[in-house]
Amino acid sequence: MRQIKFGTDGWRAIIAKEFTADNVARVSLAVSDFMNENHDNPTVVIGHDCRFAGELFAETAAKVLATKGVMVLLAKDFVSTPMVSLGVVNYKADIGVVITASHNPPSYNGYKLKGSFGGPLLQNDITDVENRIPDTNSVNIDSVKLEDLQKSGMLEYVDLEDDYCKHAENSFDLESIRNSSLKLAYDSMFGAGKNVISRLLPETIQIHDDDNPGFHGQAPEPIHRNLLEFSELIKTNGNIDCGLATDGDADRIGLYNSKGEFIDSHHLILLLIHYMVKYKKMKGKVVTAFSCTVKVKQICNHYGLDNETVKIGFKHIADKMITENVLIGGEESGGIATTGHIPERDGIWMGLILFEFMAKSGKTLDELIKEVYDIVGPFSFERIDLHLDENKKQSIVQNCKDKNYTSFGKYNVERVETTDGFKFFFDDDTWLMIRASGTEPVLRTYSESSSQEKCFDILEETRRTLLD
Repeated sequence: MRQIKFGTDGWRAIIAKEFTADNVARVSLAVSDFMNENHDNPTVVIGHDCRFAGELFAETAAKVLATKGVMVLLAKDFVSTPMVSLGVVNYKADIGVVITASHNPPSYNGYKLKGSFGGPLLQNDITDVENRIPDTNSVNIDSVKLEDLQKSGMLEYVDLEDDYCKHAENSFDLESIRNSSLKLAYDSMFGAGKNVISRLLPETIQIHDDDNPGFHGQAPEPIHRNLLEFSELIKTNGNIDCGLATDGDADRIGLYNSKGEFIDSHHLILLLIHYMVKYKKMKGKVVTAFSCTVKVKQICNHYGLDNETVKIGFKHIADKMITENVLIGGEESGGIATTGHIPERDGIWMGLILFEFMAKSGKTLDELIKEVYDIVGPFSFERIDLHLDENKKQSIVQNCKDKNYTSFGKYNVERVETTDGFKFFFDDDTWLMIRASGTEPVLRTYSESSSQEKCFDILEETRRTLLD
């Protein structure tokens, strides 16, 4: 039997190949073993997103865990990852299980674990669960009936979506958004956020909100190349002020201005800091991943905030959020969390904060970005993944370690940071980052500079230096 390994955010595998009911049961046996050893009368919250057979896999996990003495709170219907995380906190559960492959292609499903604090289970605990996964499944899933588990008191259905919406109603001035002149649009990418926006902001224009577990063959990742139809809708409509997109399990955000232009996560993190500190008079530490803009440090200096850079992977941010007073934590890939919610990425929640910012200020998204630029200056960020063979990838990484790159074309390296990958600074505002994928023959190259043109020029000079 193939070994099951959890990556940076759960175990993911191709449905019916490795992601099977038997393998989900194996993982669930490990979770139950971990729970029973570490908790008295343990409780788990379980949910699934809109992917193929999500309900089957969630019920499989529920059957195994309940059979092994873990009280199961099972979501009534598909839910987002943040809904499960919030449910763990609301119901004072010991752990959360989400059946989701997040933004992966439709052929995948996955298994995420959440801690009692409402964020990604910490690495030591994940490793502990991993080490407990048995070689075979010992539970006859077909013989276990959900009705019998309900009658015995080991399984209860919960409405996590309703709980989430009530939490949002209590946390935001939604009336200010509803009563404003803002025209909003939302692309759920056929994912688990599709019901929430129609409940909270019913006037919002929505696309891709029908039931489609295959996502029309498109990976539900909210990046511009996957959202061209949404961008075109905003452009042709001509009357939409802001467009929100979220991924398959609705924990990542994509955002568009009124011109249908994609606004990256770096700008969103800065906008959130600006709103929460200047407009809402909040304070706290800012924690961002290594691939984020240097402008975070500059705006933190402007507002007198502590800031820290951590390794890539939201679990590193969550770790800080549960032990320190963190105002906002964010990463380049669209995962952002703020205080007053849960230490968890939440695309819809971030969208609601930004909608509220626009409604309360009466300003457009571009006007608010201009306010940020007045503090830190304009900038652009771009990323290109280089697909190459594993030997070449390792050779380049070794060259980085050996400090063999002192320039990339006309760009001379002033200093290098190595928190997670290699960040080559050409000046305080301009940098290139090289980071190898841990699972694929891919080298990720990132650049930040004063303009998009310069970013692409840096990335092209980098490609030539590394590959020619």
